[in-house]
Amino acid sequence: MPTLNGHAPTWRWRSRTAKNAEGTDGVPTGVAIRDPRGQLFDAAERVLLRDGPGGLTSRAVTAEAGVAKGVLHRHFADFDAFLVDLTLARIARITDQAADLRAAAGTGTVAGNLSTMLPELLTPEHLALIRLVIARDEFRARLRAATGSRIPLLTESTAMIGGYLTAERELGRIASDADVGTLAPTLMGAAHLLFADVDGAEPDALAVSKVVTTVLAAVTQ
Repeated sequence: MPTLNGHAPTWRWRSRTAKNAEGTDGVPTGVAIRDPRGQLFDAAERVLLRDGPGGLTSRAVTAEAGVAKGVLHRHFADFDAFLVDLTLARIARITDQAADLRAAAGTGTVAGNLSTMLPELLTPEHLALIRLVIARDEFRARLRAATGSRIPLLTESTAMIGGYLTAERELGRIASDADVGTLAPTLMGAAHLLFADVDGAEPDALAVSKVVTTVLAAVTQ
């Protein structure tokens, strides 16, 4: 047996066929997981993309992540709490993307900036999480309580577009009387339908640009 500073290590690998203390086959119990939350979140998104909302269970997530079943419940009160934190992490990314988009106001073209942003926002993972929010009532209720959003993810995504268009209106790059409160959800809805309709593949740049320019046609300078 290998030694550490002259002493035998206190951990050992279990056999691949033995059950560990959590009751999971083949998962080493003496190995620390470097980023358990991130590992579980990534695994959940892979399961969601592959198997849909109906296939997303705590057992499926831990199996996909290659960790013991008890790992998830050591970090989260229950599976819905896990799903809430997963979605809040995605919303935090939207917050960062919104700041970057607002910083682009006044540069390039309005339509060009939005056309570049939409594929970065409406990823397959993002769309799958929206489907999950719609599918699970208890999860959606908890998420609404945590965010104050009526339709979490879609609300924040729409606000991102609205904030950018407001900044461009203040700079005079769209009409001063542009109704941002209508334009933002119109563009978000049209883009969401476009990306959700391509069965996992990203729509081509021309299709995205066409949606953006059509929605903004009446207000761009």
